[in-house]
Amino acid sequence: MRILLVGAGGVGDAIAKIAARRNFYELIVVSDYDPARAERTVAWVAARHGDEVASRFAAASIDASDAASVEAVAREHGATHVMNAVEPKFVQTIFAGALAAGADYLDMAMSLSEPDPEMPYEKTGLKLGDEQFDAAEDWEAAGRLALVGMGVEPGLSDVFARYAADHLFSEIDELGTRDGANLVVRDDDGNEIFAPSFSIWTTIEECLNPPVIWEKDRGWYTTPPFSEPEVFDFPDGIGPVECVNVEHEEVLLMPRWVDAKRVTFKYGLGNEFIGILKTLHQLHLDEVKPIRVRSAAGPVEVAPRDVVAAALPDPATLGPRMTGKTCAGLWVTGTGKDGSPREVYLYHVSDNEWTMAEYEAQCVVWQTALNPVIALELLATGVWQGAGVRGPESFDAAPFLELMAKAESDGGYGQAWGLEDRLA
Repeated sequence: MRILLVGAGGVGDAIAKIAARRNFYELIVVSDYDPARAERTVAWVAARHGDEVASRFAAASIDASDAASVEAVAREHGATHVMNAVEPKFVQTIFAGALAAGADYLDMAMSLSEPDPEMPYEKTGLKLGDEQFDAAEDWEAAGRLALVGMGVEPGLSDVFARYAADHLFSEIDELGTRDGANLVVRDDDGNEIFAPSFSIWTTIEECLNPPVIWEKDRGWYTTPPFSEPEVFDFPDGIGPVECVNVEHEEVLLMPRWVDAKRVTFKYGLGNEFIGILKTLHQLHLDEVKPIRVRSAAGPVEVAPRDVVAAALPDPATLGPRMTGKTCAGLWVTGTGKDGSPREVYLYHVSDNEWTMAEYEAQCVVWQTALNPVIALELLATGVWQGAGVRGPESFDAAPFLELMAKAESDGGYGQAWGLEDRLA
């Protein structure tokens, strides 16, 4: 397996650091629009693991907005797999470039949506991933696999959905992804500051677009942002967090392969974060269409959302300032295999203190990066295989979860996942 990793930001950097401890691949080419970032990641691997491990890494320059550039870099290095680790606005060009290069493809976020122009809070328009699924026949005809939504959420939560359907439930009422944390970021003086732990560009996209819900007798439909608030109790000391509906890929993926009556995604944002997002929207700072701005160097065109992203700290740099844990999981209700009502929460917790000590990566990006590396290993060993555009829940979940939880000394990743039965 020869992997072209597109993007050396927080998640891309963490993917390389996690993969450096594994030996299932021949080469990982870390690429970025800024080659210095890619070179920095490769240098970290060499410093931490030595020249022998670093010899399986290379750095390259790439333009993720240009499918031809992606194809050229993939062909130059003989890539068998293209791993997309950049903003979702680049999904379609990387997706197309991988297919043109004859490589398999993985991402952690899918092609962007467009709200219904007349009834955005009732009807779906172009849904997340629609453009990728429209190309499924091309991928099948080429005998190539596009494994989409293979991060943590989407990704691990989708693996949990398949596991619940196969091993825990005879009938599922709801698959509800629930994500929460108790993370705090502080400045040099110890004051708590606003600094999103993940890409603000992506966060704005997810949180201000109309959330999508799926129901078996209704299909996909939308609601207003931040709808249906609920308090969800997260494990491992995180505790109760208010969660709200957010647009996310799980709702667009799970119903395609897992039988359930309802599918939802709710995220624990907090009142301050929701207030800031609403303000950005009111000021039109969430827009992606460039506007003309006067500057000292003369008029320039810039997208307001890109300005917001540039003004905030890079999430990859927040680790030393961050404390706490983040939890990603799936709440499932329905009828158990024994015919009795059942309610479970399947989850994984990532502790920032541990990820910083082990990988010098903050916990949110590290948790996101872990899952595509596991998936790549399953593909490399032939445990997972297929063609077309497929989500994580279309594959057998047991091998993934076994490899994830098995101790590193036994060839696994040493990441225990939890299962809480929540019915009294």
